[in-house]
Amino acid sequence: MTRILLTGSGAICGSGTDAGSIVEALLAGRSSVAPIAGFDAEQFRGCLAAEVPEYNGGKLLGDRKLLKLVRRSDVFGIYAGTQALEQAGLSAWRETLDDTAAAHYADQTGCYVGSGGGAFEVNYDFFPLMSETKNDLSEFGREVSNMVNPMWLLKSLPNNVLCHMSIRNQLKGPNGCITNHTASGMLSIIESAWALREGDAERVLAVGHDAPIEPQTLLYLDRVGLIGKDHLRPFDQRHDGCLLGEGAASLMLETEASAFARGATVLGEYLGGGDASEGEGLFCIRSDGDGLSRAIELALADAQLKPTDVGMIVAHGNGTQESDASETAALLRVFGATMPPVTGFKWSVGHLFAASGILDAVLGLEACRRKVVPGIATLETLADSCAGLNVSQQTRASRGDVVLVLCRGFAGTNTALLLRAIA
Repeated sequence: MTRILLTGSGAICGSGTDAGSIVEALLAGRSSVAPIAGFDAEQFRGCLAAEVPEYNGGKLLGDRKLLKLVRRSDVFGIYAGTQALEQAGLSAWRETLDDTAAAHYADQTGCYVGSGGGAFEVNYDFFPLMSETKNDLSEFGREVSNMVNPMWLLKSLPNNVLCHMSIRNQLKGPNGCITNHTASGMLSIIESAWALREGDAERVLAVGHDAPIEPQTLLYLDRVGLIGKDHLRPFDQRHDGCLLGEGAASLMLETEASAFARGATVLGEYLGGGDASEGEGLFCIRSDGDGLSRAIELALADAQLKPTDVGMIVAHGNGTQESDASETAALLRVFGATMPPVTGFKWSVGHLFAASGILDAVLGLEACRRKVVPGIATLETLADSCAGLNVSQQTRASRGDVVLVLCRGFAGTNTALLLRAIA
């Protein structure tokens, strides 16, 4: 089987603008969860989220004109993807190639991006005209072209990051945009790895991005009881829901031959991935953790590893009672008494939806490279429903160099990823 190496990463969220600074925040017990500043959220049960502080889209992009064509979420994705390419040294290396080699590089370099598939905020441009015309659709139709940005459709597309990253960096190999709710970012990694295994490319950039902190999303999640009151408390006796976050993360995956040919610095190795669906409803979660345990088992089989080979686990840990309990059941089913140290990061960075899994993968890889398992600072008393979970408020040593990352989403989607850290 083709060996797949990780040569670059990128990350941005409320807790930092790169993997190292975010892990430092985790180790220091710092959370970026705070009162929402982007809009008036006082009317909601939970008015807290982990926003990127001092957001400056033009600075993050390095191109203010591009802001007219992309959304906030896209800015994060382009930033994280560019960061991974630069850390991998690919941009600089491409400049050294002659025309023939550069063309081959472009054809053998792909990009997969996990996106939220759109957001309610793209419709907000219509609200002023809807109010002005008082629901008169004829008047609305006559005036809409005068009131709404002509770039509205282009700006609303879910594949903007894929397009801009691939065009800007000449990534002409396999390209794909994945819109599968919170599993999107994790699936971008798994699809990238399969492209390399199948010989479709020599290197692939995987990106996941989302910015779900907006009024309508918060309203709906609040109405169905998924938003927490104050802190996000994974696996704690007082866990009462999740809190939103925003940002993006990325990984550069390369075949061993590609990475070694150009002398790339190696951060880690992709070992395997798995995904499984319970398919029992939009919000239904099986109490026995069946879908998640099957995803883990598929990832272990793909990587040809045993449960005892895993050194640490980054749990989904979204702080909702049903998810925490069923995630515990899944981990006990697979690992039992030999469960390695478990952690989770959403207490600090919030739930980034489509970017959540890939951010956890980037941070988990960085933590495992440091041989540490960051504690969950908001964990005080383990919930009865999570008894047996090997989780702690304190930072601990990892049991080995393999990290298992878990991600879950609506409609019973479950993904699992195995990476090996190389210090």
